[in-house]
Amino acid sequence: MTTRKLASFTSNLTYDRLSAHSREMAKRCMLDWLGVAIRGSQEKPAALIRQVLNDPGPGEATVFSGGTMKDNVLNAAFCNGSASHSLDFDDLHNPSIIHLACVVVPGVFSIAEKEHKSGKEMIAAVCAGYEAGARVGESVIPESYFFWHTTGTAGTFGAAAAAANLLHLDTEKTVQCYGSAGTQAAGLWEFLKEGAMSKSLHAGKSCYAGVLSAYLAQAGFTGASQILEGEKGFCRAMVKEPHLEKLTEGLGLGRLKIDDNSFKPYACCKHSHAALYAIQTLRAENGLTPDDVDSIELRVNEITNYLINNAAPKNPYGCKFSIQYCCAAMMKDGAVGIEQFAPKAINNPVTRSLMKKITVVLDPEVEKVHAENPAKLASKVIIRLKDGRVLERQVDFPKGDPDNPLSWEEAKDKFMHLAVPVYGEVKSRKLCELILHLEKAEDFAACLAECLSEEPAKVTKRPVGKKARRTTA
Repeated sequence: MTTRKLASFTSNLTYDRLSAHSREMAKRCMLDWLGVAIRGSQEKPAALIRQVLNDPGPGEATVFSGGTMKDNVLNAAFCNGSASHSLDFDDLHNPSIIHLACVVVPGVFSIAEKEHKSGKEMIAAVCAGYEAGARVGESVIPESYFFWHTTGTAGTFGAAAAAANLLHLDTEKTVQCYGSAGTQAAGLWEFLKEGAMSKSLHAGKSCYAGVLSAYLAQAGFTGASQILEGEKGFCRAMVKEPHLEKLTEGLGLGRLKIDDNSFKPYACCKHSHAALYAIQTLRAENGLTPDDVDSIELRVNEITNYLINNAAPKNPYGCKFSIQYCCAAMMKDGAVGIEQFAPKAINNPVTRSLMKKITVVLDPEVEKVHAENPAKLASKVIIRLKDGRVLERQVDFPKGDPDNPLSWEEAKDKFMHLAVPVYGEVKSRKLCELILHLEKAEDFAACLAECLSEEPAKVTKRPVGKKARRTTA
């Protein structure tokens, strides 16, 4: 059975079975996630979710909001998952179109802290979660994407697989965990019309469902054993003819899905990144300014066209899903970070004037590129200048994709840029070092407590094991 085969693989994935590249990618995914979660915790949607969920009882896991807040393991995963999806700055697995970190890593952090798991166990769990989430996503993409937000739907399986792996559930209990997770999967795109807050809710709820499902399975709670391939299971509920072969194709025979993950240099929808990278490079190479531009034509694939072709976004979140706004901001500033989506920035007259010069065209040739290789979220940019020159560039792999990766230094810079305003320089550097050397941590809870301590630790090296927890301030 398909569900059982995938569950068997993810439940038996251990640190020792991972390649050096997969181990490094898992740490990179966690570092990227943590920075985005910390800065995203300051956004209004994340604050509202914390306010509603806050459990005044004894805390089990850290909520990364800048202070010392803790909550029960379920709520902490929910809050941190929502925060990490509030900025649209989190990673993406292109073929499945899932932001896997924001649904996989929060539960891993929360469970690892509560259960005093090791760094090696966390790394293996993250790889297991990425494997399940990506494979389930690929089985229903692209058909389901018009209605269903894959991070909220298929991502629930990633959260469940990671939690089950970290709790060392066997294959049978992992099958039951999948069953409970799949029946809770949800997330609709309707919110985009109004720029509503639902996207962060999707991620948080997926984390919550995954962690809940793992603990329920551990306790003996049962779920559908064929939740993926069943007649009334997840895949057939999403699309009429799912790609069930994607669930197990090449499973265990080569690269893991985490090996092909992408990271964002721009704080907006990934479907705009190819066009943004094209404009950024053309702008730099030719010394362009907004005054030089007569018109910009964006030739895009079908998903990009129906998802982010929005010429009149009304609020900051809507601007993140407007390829017109993002490209205008890039032409004006040469960057599309958090600052470009501040309330004052989105109504800048220069940016708004540039938006009027941008047209979006659904291009069959660009669509063909994506159809032949789902990892290529390509776009073609044509810039016509007032002096008569025409500049063209098609980008298949923007900065951050596996074929055009961010370096470790760029990854660390992104983390510090996001974390320092919330946690300060010292704590942020400690957190960064913890993730960079996570495989050395024998007790994640102790290590995290040292990083977030208000006073200098009384030890000379990172504590390991439960005894070391008593030696920190």
